[in-house]
Amino acid sequence: MMEPKVSIIMGSTSDLPVMEGAAKILDEFGIPFEMNALSAHRTPEEVEKFATNAAARGIKVIIAAAGMAAHLPGVIAAMTTLPVIGVPIKASLDGWDSILSIVQMPPGIPVATVAVNGARNAAILAVQIMATGDAELAESFKAFKNDLKKKIVKANEELATVKYQYKTN
Repeated sequence: MMEPKVSIIMGSTSDLPVMEGAAKILDEFGIPFEMNALSAHRTPEEVEKFATNAAARGIKVIIAAAGMAAHLPGVIAAMTTLPVIGVPIKASLDGWDSILSIVQMPPGIPVATVAVNGARNAAILAVQIMATGDAELAESFKAFKNDLKKKIVKANEELATVKYQYKTN
């Protein structure tokens, strides 16, 4: 059985439709991961157990999603030395309550934060972090970035075929 390298944690399974974006990216890169629902407010003991044992279990990066008060990423960051990436979930107030809760961490307890519902970018950032110490993963990531570039070049070529009466290119 593969040991997980990334942990995707969400405050509740209602966050799963967003967090699937992170899972798909990690799958694409062949990075073993785990997914769990833990609540900073409803299961604080389980959050503490998870956070304090994650590094010893071989986890390299934690992606933590939370909506509304969004304490989960910060609470985890307070209890681990691993990098934590926060994903604010659009649960209320267009996600502004979540993003502001996650980015306002006190000195010494950083949480890298992506856009509201930005689970894909959280996983991409996790891959980038892990690639700093893994040459093979770094090459895969380089190819991923090249593919993004190719998609835009192709899209621009296709856009050139779109015709309007006053379009000049």
